[in-house]
Amino acid sequence: MRNIHKIDLVVIVGSLTVLMFLVGYMNPLIIAPLDEYETSDADVLFVIDKAEVLLIDDNLDFTTPDEYRVEDGLKINLGPGKYYWKVVGILGSDIKTLTINSVVSLELKDMDGGYGVVNSGNVRLDVDVYNGTELIDRVKLDVDNFSDIEGTKYIGEME
Repeated sequence: MRNIHKIDLVVIVGSLTVLMFLVGYMNPLIIAPLDEYETSDADVLFVIDKAEVLLIDDNLDFTTPDEYRVEDGLKINLGPGKYYWKVVGILGSDIKTLTINSVVSLELKDMDGGYGVVNSGNVRLDVDVYNGTELIDRVKLDVDNFSDIEGTKYIGEME
């Protein structure tokens, strides 16, 4: 009778050990980005193992998440704002956060007899174009778009 208890104990401890190993093995492995990651680069690289789906939403309740199949080198372009994300596989991950900061940036482009501008930031801009002190035009520039309106002074602000 005493041997039966020892065998039962060995079976229970062995089963628990195997179960703990399997649960740990099935948890998604998130390598990048780190939780609470903050950047001004709109392209975010996700490096994830042991998961099938990445969910990203702008609200903590995940009421309207964007869904991505997890693959090697998954790069996602996100606009400025705060995002919540998690991965789902056999088991799910904790909810992580990531913030894309706004960048307002104009670059001058040399044109015949003057300059134009390129929106080199990551947000749409309203740009006032001046010739000296006179306002000659107002243009809206999307990211990486070019304005060929020649001026001597350009002032851009977020839309």
